[in-house]
Amino acid sequence: MYDYGLSVLEQYGLEAKAVYRGRGALICETEKGLKIIREFKGSVKKLEQLYQLQLTIRQNSSIPVDCVMENLDGGLTSLDKDGIAYVVRDWFGGRECDTKSQNDILESVRTLARLHSVMCLPLVENYKKESLLEECSRHNREIRKTGTYIRKKRTKNEFERRLMGCLKDFLAQGEQTVEDLSSSRCLQLYEEETKRGSVCHGDCNQHNFLRNEEGTMLVNYEKWNFDCQVADLYQFMRKILEKHNWNVSLGQDMILAYHKEKKLTEEEVINLKLRLSYPWKFWKLVNHYAGSSKPWISGRNLEKLEVLIKQQKAWMEFIKRCFSDSFFSRFTL
Repeated sequence: MYDYGLSVLEQYGLEAKAVYRGRGALICETEKGLKIIREFKGSVKKLEQLYQLQLTIRQNSSIPVDCVMENLDGGLTSLDKDGIAYVVRDWFGGRECDTKSQNDILESVRTLARLHSVMCLPLVENYKKESLLEECSRHNREIRKTGTYIRKKRTKNEFERRLMGCLKDFLAQGEQTVEDLSSSRCLQLYEEETKRGSVCHGDCNQHNFLRNEEGTMLVNYEKWNFDCQVADLYQFMRKILEKHNWNVSLGQDMILAYHKEKKLTEEEVINLKLRLSYPWKFWKLVNHYAGSSKPWISGRNLEKLEVLIKQQKAWMEFIKRCFSDSFFSRFTL
């Protein structure tokens, strides 16, 4: 019987007293506290780097971390009887960040800033994220390519018609972002930060911030990479602000909360602004369409597009007002 990796606990000298299903994982109560078991399909070398990162956080911060465990043989992965590899990590009880709670949101941002202060490793080129300029330029090419494909179609479904109706505006915003990136110091910042060994979590969303009596912690570092650390702040801000219709006051509070824990430079603020200025959600819908079965388009995609179009004005107003001179006069960069 498939045991979802439960049997590998014996390779750590552990026994499960109770087992719960988590997000693609098993959470186990053991004599050494909560542990989480998840199937491993990644690079062992990158996992070894992750282990070093988590040890660095543990040694230099009081924030709990879901550290990868070594088994009794000193390995970071363990095979079950079917030859499937699993990773066991420390885990914590608690609840996810409540996206409706400003206190939860700001405490998550403060936790992220404190973590960024200690998240550093010797640079490994293979784990560098591509630069923001390269990524946005590539996505613009993909949007144009998909637009050309749809334009040539004789008959178009409703999603394709709506997509083409707003593609010009969203692509113009993407091209403006690339132009602004090219004339800024964002590429130099990227080179400086990655050379320094600055590490990003890579998947900053409300599901990965947990809160309990010990405080707030960030978990699931599997997508870590070397990049400008404001990439994490941008990612969390976008996830939250989309749910708050791009509330300017909340966005500014998030930036200030981070800045008070880890000072932001002028280049980082510009980088953050440009990340928030790119139409990522539109590109994501275009990319999903390009890789899907064209005769059948999910109604859910049309709903997402309609929401995106509806929020476009609020999003652009946010970029204009959030990063105004009057806001930045409130604190010293």
